[in-house]
Amino acid sequence: MAGTEDARPPPALPWTVRLQFAALSLAHRPDGSVRRFLFSLGDLHAAARPRPDASGVRSADVTVDASRGLWARVFSPSSAADAPVPVVVYFHGGGFVLFSAASRPYDAFCRRLCHGLGAVVVSVNYRLAPKHRFPAAYDDGVDVLRYLDTNGLPADLAVPVDLSRCFLAGDSAGGNITHHVAQRWSAMTTTASPSSLRLAGVVLIQPFFGGEERTEAEVTLDKVGPSLSMVVTDAYWREFLPEGATRDHPAARVCGERVELAEAFPPAMVVVGGLDLLKGWQTRYVEALRGKGKPVKVVEYPDAIHGFHAFPEIADSGKLVGDIKLFVDERRPTKS
Repeated sequence: MAGTEDARPPPALPWTVRLQFAALSLAHRPDGSVRRFLFSLGDLHAAARPRPDASGVRSADVTVDASRGLWARVFSPSSAADAPVPVVVYFHGGGFVLFSAASRPYDAFCRRLCHGLGAVVVSVNYRLAPKHRFPAAYDDGVDVLRYLDTNGLPADLAVPVDLSRCFLAGDSAGGNITHHVAQRWSAMTTTASPSSLRLAGVVLIQPFFGGEERTEAEVTLDKVGPSLSMVVTDAYWREFLPEGATRDHPAARVCGERVELAEAFPPAMVVVGGLDLLKGWQTRYVEALRGKGKPVKVVEYPDAIHGFHAFPEIADSGKLVGDIKLFVDERRPTKS
């Protein structure tokens, strides 16, 4: 029953993190909607960097569909690898309405993923709501996979890639997109329609799921962390879901027996934060996958707020990269 979970004190965070969350809160109105002009002032973008950075990662932007502004930023190690490396297709968070693949926190996080995993990371700049509501973000994700399957990655990458070891990953709304894109791709690609791009796994970092009822975590942890509240999540759903839809729409409520999962839906890693008000829905998602016989690895960070991964000042952010690497490495092809 909601409200039975022990109350949690506000987390102790570095001042730099508190300052960034304070700025983000100013960009939201009392009803949770976004003051887009204010947000744009703080959403600083990083340019692609063809020269390797200090960790040996370089990046380039690839146009997928110019007619709708769909593109992706490709991060690659600059040193040659002994064997083809996996590909991680990443979907950024932001409630379906904020940020881009060029936003500095996401550019920096994808660089850390590229370096830490030794993988090529493809960060998708999908279309945002409310201008582009459901299912635009899902359509864009599937079309990026189609593009990679047909065209591959840029020929000037310094490392060979293995598209049969493709992982989808994303945080918050990007975690939601990861699930729905994986489900669509798994249902589309069968033995009758072979594909060179094969999903080896999905990584959902504090995925954004929901429903009309309030979970215990939503009630207890509302406003405990500085990054998210129920009024903000409700506003995000209103802007993304079809007009008039409730939060019980299948895009949001991904739990229970009614969840459809293709036979080829890949193994999942689900990241849960102890101070994240969305963790109740994430737990239900895990139960739904396991109920349908799908392998799931749950990684919990008891003191983590929603969005912790984007801040290298927070120790769990570094641990997360290591945990994702373990998940990816566990899915190496076995030598015959």
